[in-house]
Order: sequence, then structure tokens, then C-alpha cells
Amino acid sequence: MTKYVVSFVALAFALAIFVAAKLQGSHAPAPATGEPAPAAAAYDFITPHITDGAYIEVPFPKAPGYVKLYLPHFEPLHIGPLVVDLSPTRHVVFMLLAATLAALVLILAARSHARAAAQGVPVKGFASAIESVVLYIRNEVVLPNVGHHGEGFVPLCLAFFFFILFANLLGLVPWGSTATGNISVTATLALLAFATIEIAGMRAQGLAYIKTIIFWPSDMPLLMKLPLTLILTPVEIIGKITKPVALAIRLFANMTAGHVVLLAILGLIFAFQQWYVAPLPVAMSVAIMMLELLVAFLQAFIFTLLVSVFIGQIREHH
Repeated sequence: MTKYVVSFVALAFALAIFVAAKLQGSHAPAPATGEPAPAAAAYDFITPHITDGAYIEVPFPKAPGYVKLYLPHFEPLHIGPLVVDLSPTRHVVFMLLAATLAALVLILAARSHARAAAQGVPVKGFASAIESVVLYIRNEVVLPNVGHHGEGFVPLCLAFFFFILFANLLGLVPWGSTATGNISVTATLALLAFATIEIAGMRAQGLAYIKTIIFWPSDMPLLMKLPLTLILTPVEIIGKITKPVALAIRLFANMTAGHVVLLAILGLIFAFQQWYVAPLPVAMSVAIMMLELLVAFLQAFIFTLLVSVFIGQIREHH
């Protein structure tokens, strides 16, 4: 059922853009004789869909199929030399929506599970599916990679998984926006993961945590220790830095690239401006949307898996 819904959404999205382009083109004045035709790239419909803005798009029955609803603007805060603008943006709205949906889904599933447990019957329906996902992330991803006493990290990893998943999926619906296609959002998630990883290492290893920063081969003679320490300590530090950087860039790049490819394929309709060209880009767009649905789940899973692996690595003394 899901694949038919996604296919219909992709088709409707493609046709909406196509019709909007036709309607806009029909009102454009024809160039006079001898004048050059307007540039095909005069209208940019790719960048607005992958960048942030001070508005959200809401459905509208007339062309181009939506209207811009501008968000409130607040006076920026001045903290010394810093100017902090707390005005909401499109990605902030969809981050809050993703967090709200994740909280509602998990809370309602937990209540259904508690009610079924009290009645002595198995959980059914959507709550059963959510329970299966939670148990899989807990038993097959977090606990095997984090190791002993890993139960305390399960809620955080589940929060990462469901928040990223809903943020990714919201970018696949018409008039939606992918908050995880913003490098600031993915960098913040990566910094939260980095802080968790390092604090977990400090608590597990105590003073031995310093060895994860300064390489000191205790089983070697002093003449070997000094050069190896000078060479490999920067490598250890770079390794710590590259982990959150990789987490941030991987999620950001994958979510942005999919939308760029999808909209570039739809751009063939704008480039050729012929009806007979439309079926092929629409069919390709449906295929890309199916792949994007898989990527939305896959990237949430990979982020959660890597956070679990990094926590498990830093908690081991060896």
C-alpha cells in the first residue's frame, strides 16, 4: 500500500510543477521579432526546495499550487558582539513537527502496549509495528554495539532514529521541507552524538580516557614512545573530530542530493517545454521517490548505528 501512496504523491507533485510551469508560461509575453528568447534557467525551482526560508508553503488550488505563509519575525537578541536571531524558519517548523510526530507515535504506542499487557493480550496494529522497530533498534543495533550497561543509551538512540526518520519523511510530501537537508541541523545532531560519545568514554574509562586523545604505547621502550606519540596523537585527535563531521555531512549530503536529482529530472519538462517529454521525467521521478523513501529509513538507521558503534568503541579500554 505504501508504494502506491508514494507513487501517487510523486506523480501529483510532478504534474503540479508541470501544470504550474505551463500556466506561468502561458501568461508570459511573447518576445518581439528579432529579440532573443528568455533564458530557460530564468526560474529557479530547485534551490527554494532545498534551502531554508522565512516562510512555509501551504496548498492553494490555483497556480502554482501553493502560497507562501510567512512566519513571524522577532527582534534579534544582542549578546555582546553576537546577534542571535530566534525567528522561526521553515526548517525549524518542520523540526518541531518531526519531534511532535515522533513523540506522539512513541507515546501512543507505549500506551497501547501497556493497555495490552494489562489485559494479557498481544499488541496489534500500528503499535505492534512500532514495537517491532523499537525492539530491533534496541536488541540488534544498540545493545550489541554499546556493550555492557548499554540500556541507558537506548532512549537516546531511539530518539535519534525516530526524529531523523520523521524529518526525512516530511521532506517527501508535497509542500514539505527536509530539515535534515540543512547542515546546521545535522551538525547539531552530530554534536549531541559527539558529546554523548565523549562523556560515555569519560565515565567508562575514568583517567584512562586521556589515552583516547594522547597516544602512549606503554608496552614500548621510551625511544619508541616519544616519536609514536608525536606522530599518532594528532591522528587520534583528527579521528575524534572526523566522527561528528562524518555523521553531519553523510546525513546532509544524502538528503540534499536526492531532492536535487528529483528536481533536476523534473527540470527536463521546463527545458523541453513539450507535452511528449513529460511521461519520462514523471516515471523517473516516481522511481527516485521510491528510492528516497528507502534512503529516509536507511539514513536514520545508519546514523543510529554509527552512534552506537562509536559509543561502544570509546567505552572499551583496548
